[in-house]
Amino acid sequence: MLRITELTLPLHMPEESLQAAICKRLRISPRDLIRYAVARRAHDARDKSAILLVYSVDVTLRDEAAVLGRFRKDRNVQRTPDTRYKFVAQAPALPSDRRPVVIGAGPCGLFAGLILAQMGFRPIILDRGKIVRERTKDTWGLWRRGVLEPESNVQFGEGGAGTFSDGKLWSQIQDPRHLGRKVLTEFVKAGAPPEILTEAHPHIGTFRLVTMVESMRETIEALGGEYRFGHRVDGIDIATDADGTRRVRGLHLGNSDYLEADHVVLAIGHSARDTFEMLYAAGVHLEAKPFSIGVRIEHPQSWIDQARFGACAGHPDLGAAAYSLSHHCANGRTAYSFCMCPGGTVVAATSEVGRVATNGMSQYSRNERNANSGLVVGIDPERDYPGHPLAGIALQRHWETLAYVAGGSNYKAPAQTLGDFVAARPSTCLQSVIPSYRPGVRPTDLATCLPDFAVTALREALPVFGRLIPGYDHPDAVLTGVETRTSSPVRITRGVGFQSLNTAGLYPAGEGAGYAGGILSAGVDGIKVAEAVALQMTGRAHG
Repeated sequence: MLRITELTLPLHMPEESLQAAICKRLRISPRDLIRYAVARRAHDARDKSAILLVYSVDVTLRDEAAVLGRFRKDRNVQRTPDTRYKFVAQAPALPSDRRPVVIGAGPCGLFAGLILAQMGFRPIILDRGKIVRERTKDTWGLWRRGVLEPESNVQFGEGGAGTFSDGKLWSQIQDPRHLGRKVLTEFVKAGAPPEILTEAHPHIGTFRLVTMVESMRETIEALGGEYRFGHRVDGIDIATDADGTRRVRGLHLGNSDYLEADHVVLAIGHSARDTFEMLYAAGVHLEAKPFSIGVRIEHPQSWIDQARFGACAGHPDLGAAAYSLSHHCANGRTAYSFCMCPGGTVVAATSEVGRVATNGMSQYSRNERNANSGLVVGIDPERDYPGHPLAGIALQRHWETLAYVAGGSNYKAPAQTLGDFVAARPSTCLQSVIPSYRPGVRPTDLATCLPDFAVTALREALPVFGRLIPGYDHPDAVLTGVETRTSSPVRITRGVGFQSLNTAGLYPAGEGAGYAGGILSAGVDGIKVAEAVALQMTGRAHG
């Protein structure tokens, strides 16, 4: 089978036209084409007057060798890659007290648990929060009534932070083993729409993620895995060998239980601040890492559709328009869009009492009134929070606390019109763009809950973005603060075999450990770490 990439059709042409396009591209007659299947579909809207659909297509031909020989120098005609997943190990008969433990049931922990279960290792999966449907009720309690459950919210509970997001399933990570395909395939088995396997920028949305997470839990349990919800890890038992090697021996749980464990996957997510503090106190190697801080920006989705697609806005093959923007500012900072959610809502994403943090969320349909995106400024330990591995957490808490006060100290968020923000005047009311954040917003001055350098950078960047997307800097656009949870503020450094740099048997993984960003990359990292655990437990690890 051969794969043709960069095969284009005009937007108005149906997919059935691909057969003729394939034959023309390969210079073959229709009878030489046995079958074809779409492997990927994207669109190219750089010219709004001539938008193209861009396909990758797998084809079966009567004489593939001849065609491949004719196109041997053409990088867009190659053999179809083998994307099937291959397990690296199979569990031997294990004593019941020697089971791997996964801490965290977000995307990384979910796939670490799934792969370990599929290889026969019967993992125990611990999560401090609740099952996904109970967690969803608690999350809506914050959004509707302003009542925060610190252990069950947007950040904590089954499914992780990705459950309340746009559900983006694409990443720019290097993936030579096609592990991302394994992630997508398992999602489809769990109920995701099959088109996520072919769309260039697939997404799922919150409601579908809930049922998928439940289905994958049932799969893991049927394979011998075990979930324990409401089990926060408050301590880690580390022994030191005669040669000085530190090794995990067990976990102290929040309910005073003790769990023996010598292979622990640490998939805790980027907001488990108390766990970071516990690990630091236990001597596990941590280091501060860069992240970003800023706001959420909202425009009517129709404005973005028109700016990106022109007369083709609303075409069913295009969906709601997205964007990605970046600007290097005069003060040396970079302002950029982050986690853009077409047709979505801005959501309350705090996990700590007395603090406000925002995020974006979309359903699969992406049919809400507004488009929203993080609009953030990069920060780094050397110049912004030097001197301590956990200093980034203190910085996040500082600005989230100020945002809580600026919003009225009731989990409403501080908001400002773009026009007022750029003009450096507080907002006393909002204009035509209706904010989607719940439990509500309070018009104010966002400069009171953002670093000065971030305010300066965003004020410079917004007019630049307005030249790239007409209407982006419309004075009625709404900014809601603060966006602080763009990524983990720490890295739990890994060494040989994906284990902690200084603690054997501890496997830092996913976004909280600083090795992923988003659902897909977290799932891929979970697979890699599960494989490392399996190889170590079967005596096949190298190094």
